[in-house]
Amino acid sequence: MAKILIAEDNVSLRQLMKIHLKRAGYTVYEAADGSDALEVMDHNHVDLIIADIMMPVMDGYQLIKEIRDAGLDTPVLIVTSKDRLEDKRIGFKSGADDYMTKPIDMEEMLLRVEAMLRRCRIADSKRLTVGNVRLDLNSLTVQSEEREIVLRQKEFLLLERLLASPKKIFTRQALMDEIWGYDSNSTPRTVDAHIKSLRAKLKDIDDFSIETIRGLGYKAVIHK
Repeated sequence: MAKILIAEDNVSLRQLMKIHLKRAGYTVYEAADGSDALEVMDHNHVDLIIADIMMPVMDGYQLIKEIRDAGLDTPVLIVTSKDRLEDKRIGFKSGADDYMTKPIDMEEMLLRVEAMLRRCRIADSKRLTVGNVRLDLNSLTVQSEEREIVLRQKEFLLLERLLASPKKIFTRQALMDEIWGYDSNSTPRTVDAHIKSLRAKLKDIDDFSIETIRGLGYKAVIHK
């Protein structure tokens, strides 16, 4: 699961965000200011940063500048009490990817984090690794040490979505809306047909499985 760094000098808020992120399955690092955040990043890989603006020693703007000057494109979600349009403009121009104003709705924060990570996966290497298996969006393949399996586009996107959030249950309708689109004329049963096809094609892959959750939908389970 993704690793997230929270740079926030308000200890209570930082702990609250940490609790919600950990419950969602993320690995969480903490920093009290921008300087601490850079120290954490010196020793750990970070997939996304949640940063306050008003922090001692080094504020959020300077933190983002340091990250971008170093050539890192790590997505940054700003959380701040500064809610003027001009503040948001400065935040985005500094290199932030998204912006939330306090008080923070934790469910909304999780949705934004998930969306940012999803965009980052697509825009980055377009690859996802699970155990000894690699998914490559460019070639629509599932590659293991023994073989390479070519999938149809919707099959690949469906598999990638499930594996990107292992153990999370996705309803058929949610998968339908995200992969086929809200305006699609297909029905959620289309998801069932694609899952059946995936299971047949991936029957020799034992690094993960797609499980049916009766009455709900599907989830991916990683086999360690």
